[in-house]
Amino acid sequence: MKLKITSAKRCKFLIIIGTILLIALIIISICTGISNISLSTLWEAFVRFDPLNKQHLIIVDLRLPRVIASALVGSSLAVAGAIMQGITCNPLADSGILGLNAGAGFALSICFAFFPKMLYIQTIMFCFAGAGIGAIMVYSISSIKYTKTSSMRLVLAGAAVSALLTALSQGIALVFNVAQDIMFWTVGGVCASNWTQITIMTPLILIALIASIIISPYISIMNLGESVAKGLGVNLTIIKIICFLIVIVLAGISVSVVGAVGFIGLIIPHIVRSLIGIDYRLIIPVSAVMGSLLMVLADLVARNINPPSETPIGTLIAIIGVPFFVYLAKKQRGTYNE
Repeated sequence: MKLKITSAKRCKFLIIIGTILLIALIIISICTGISNISLSTLWEAFVRFDPLNKQHLIIVDLRLPRVIASALVGSSLAVAGAIMQGITCNPLADSGILGLNAGAGFALSICFAFFPKMLYIQTIMFCFAGAGIGAIMVYSISSIKYTKTSSMRLVLAGAAVSALLTALSQGIALVFNVAQDIMFWTVGGVCASNWTQITIMTPLILIALIASIIISPYISIMNLGESVAKGLGVNLTIIKIICFLIVIVLAGISVSVVGAVGFIGLIIPHIVRSLIGIDYRLIIPVSAVMGSLLMVLADLVARNINPPSETPIGTLIAIIGVPFFVYLAKKQRGTYNE
């Protein structure tokens, strides 16, 4: 019982500190860039907005939606990764590695090529469908000739499906002359974020995050193994369906906004588990805060590392994520059950 109390207190501490750091990073991100903005100007833009003031327009129309999108997407990807790792008992699970991002990206390329004037909410629905197709393909391939999937088969199937769907996306880009839009998706970024996207994505992401917190006790049980969960009376089929729907929503929205940004859902849950343990009632809210923190920080670095050019966010996170993935793969070597 003492350990649980300690973990809960640590969870609250991390959420409070993480939120404070997130707010500080958001302020720094809004104020820094090619055009530096003072704190007094930032305050004036919120309390006495002047549409004729160029700096006020930069804050409200460009930097604020960008940083909000970064925070929302970071929390979405981190929570999606945490859920997938919990319900699959797979430490390498992530929406990018397991084909959901590539599936959503493939659906996005179809939108660019065949429905260029599609509304954003319709684009999100396409991305949901694409992410679901990617997930179904990965789990179908990894289950061939086996009654259960293993970590290694999931990763290999995810890599194959991601490569296939990405290749198809690039083929569509070449044939239908939408390469620029597809390239933006490939490298990832939030520079095109706007208030229309924020208005639509915010309630969907918040609903999905709240649902993930509600279902988190069952994820903790499933993380102990399917036999244990069945013994405790958990309906595995229903819980998995709900979890996959949540992950598809989170991954689909994220890809429709920033493109193929991977590894956040791989890195953040592992760091959080090392700090507070394996209780997903704590892991999910802390992952949401830490994911936002990482994404906002990555966007800040991307804008300022080589001005006036902008480094793709996906590249920056991959620099951290690839070595982390290799480390986890080596750590898990010999534990796969074929």
